[in-house]
Amino acid sequence: MRVSDALLAALVMALWGFNLVAAKLGMRELPPILLIALRFTVVALVLVWFVRPPWERMGRILGLSVTLGGLHFSLMFTGLARVDASAAAIAIQLQVPFAALLAVWAFGDRLGWRRAAGMLVAFLGIGLIAGTPRVSQSLEGLGLVLAAGFVWAVAAIQIKRLGPINGFALNGWVALFAAPQLFLASLLVERPQWETLARATWMGWGAVLYMAVLVTIVGYGVWYRLLARYDVNQAMPFTLLVPVFGVLSGVLVLGEPLTRQMLIGGLLTLTGVALIVLRRSAASPRSALGARGLQRPAARRQIVD
Repeated sequence: MRVSDALLAALVMALWGFNLVAAKLGMRELPPILLIALRFTVVALVLVWFVRPPWERMGRILGLSVTLGGLHFSLMFTGLARVDASAAAIAIQLQVPFAALLAVWAFGDRLGWRRAAGMLVAFLGIGLIAGTPRVSQSLEGLGLVLAAGFVWAVAAIQIKRLGPINGFALNGWVALFAAPQLFLASLLVERPQWETLARATWMGWGAVLYMAVLVTIVGYGVWYRLLARYDVNQAMPFTLLVPVFGVLSGVLVLGEPLTRQMLIGGLLTLTGVALIVLRRSAASPRSALGARGLQRPAARRQIVD
């Protein structure tokens, strides 16, 4: 990979890594489900005009919007509101072993001892993180993030079954279908929406625009170009930088503590994920669902948290 492209890939990982911190800042002014509903609204309004509607798969995309857009992001952002961004950035990585396990059931994938070991190491790392004093006081939030990771893995199975599809079309139409679901969910469980929107400042709206424009539209625009130019096994290692940037931004921007136990737990989790992801990409560089499926270069149709 050329140096300029490697730097672009690292920049995209930094944009994605800062995503949870931007969400935490936005949630200082906007409730979590409303925040993600606004993000999807912006994404849909920008993208759907420029991509051909995938009519033949619209029913499956509608189902995906419920799983991924409605359920996954509601769980993820509600959990994020209750736990540190750095802990969430690591915990959500369990979506990778969850996806690998579901792929065994759904597609008959072989687990293998390397991937099984990676899962054990990753779960051990999350166990250490859950035992830290700060996270142990917000286990409900951690549990919601882990549940979001499992739902993401289910969505990855749905994505795999869609077959080849334009990434921007998938992002745009999932966002279009998910936004009304999220607005309805916010109306039912979050109060007061209109007053909150009226009081929102540049911080709240800036978070919405960052997540919609920089993370989803610009970030994936660059990423799709890189994936068109390089094999997945060349791009896959860069995705491991996302939680690293997530933890660093949580510590530097939000002042979250990074204890020794958190650091060891994070390293174990990322080591386990690396055993799954890198092994998968080497074995099947063009069809690796179990590694990242939707959110990573395993398929060229991705949405990040």
